[in-house]
Amino acid sequence: MSKHVEKSRIAVLGASGYTGAELLRILARHPQATIAALTADRRAGEGVETVFPHLGSLGLPGLVRIEEVDFSNIDTVFCCLPHGETQATVASLPAHLKVIDLSADFRLTDPALYAEWYGKPHQAEALQKEAVYGLTELARDAIAKARLVACPGCYPTSALLPLVPLLEAGLIDAENIVIDSKSGVTGAGRAPREEGLYGEVAEGIHAYGVGRHRHAPEIEQALGLAAGGRVMVSFTPHLVPMNRGILSTIYVRLGKNADAGDLRGALQKRYGKETFVQVVADGVLPSTRHVRGSNQCRIGVFPDRQPDRAILVSALDNLVKGASGQAVQNFNLVSGIAESTGLEQAPLFP
Repeated sequence: MSKHVEKSRIAVLGASGYTGAELLRILARHPQATIAALTADRRAGEGVETVFPHLGSLGLPGLVRIEEVDFSNIDTVFCCLPHGETQATVASLPAHLKVIDLSADFRLTDPALYAEWYGKPHQAEALQKEAVYGLTELARDAIAKARLVACPGCYPTSALLPLVPLLEAGLIDAENIVIDSKSGVTGAGRAPREEGLYGEVAEGIHAYGVGRHRHAPEIEQALGLAAGGRVMVSFTPHLVPMNRGILSTIYVRLGKNADAGDLRGALQKRYGKETFVQVVADGVLPSTRHVRGSNQCRIGVFPDRQPDRAILVSALDNLVKGASGQAVQNFNLVSGIAESTGLEQAPLFP
């Protein structure tokens, strides 16, 4: 798939958050990308070295307001803006731009569903019709042709990669899926808030968004497409005192005559040649420490004590495969270059 192309001139909108920092870390060494503009309204006028000292030696452009960017000199825009701000911003951008959106604003295909879960009307319904849901391993062809890619949320990525192939194969019951997910604190963003203080997070673990987390309809939308009908899941996220990582433990009821070995076989068949998704060996437990800093997702399959059930475990870095890494993966597809470009780094350990 690789071919010679000119470097794409990149603008990162909302570059002062955690996903922005990861994008800069990856794109600064990407052989087919040139970072041409960075925006961050609250930190406009500052240099990257003051916002992210660890990136200060890379010679990146300073932070400006979106209105100050000359988009005629930009090829691709990565949007790392807060939920609710991206739709109007993207609608105002020149039509020649490729857009890789890391917010939730274009993930839900039904504008009414977006309004229900995000508390405000959709502001770019015409654009929504052309947005492609960018779970890379499951939508390559559509992503490669897209102008606007809606990158999945971190929790949905961890759940959909193991579940979609099994539903498509009819190996699990679509009406009996329980997803228990645990995330590091960077999943809540970089903006200061009381519940993110060290004293509120350290030495404990707590559930949040119980029965009403906004990633639930996103998960159900993709699973419904895989199952060929409406799917509802029980999804509960938890916050754990670590910087990054997601571990999802997923409980499923087996389809008729299926066992855990069939599930493992279907996942191995689907992902056996993938660079960034690994189905681990029988009996091996995926761990966030095995994917930290990488674009990898590791999936394990285990039989439950109940003979008609199985347990799936997936682990990924919420800032990389769950956000910025997958965004770069999608950028590579849109740009017609090798999908792994700029993403070959191995996980950090310890």
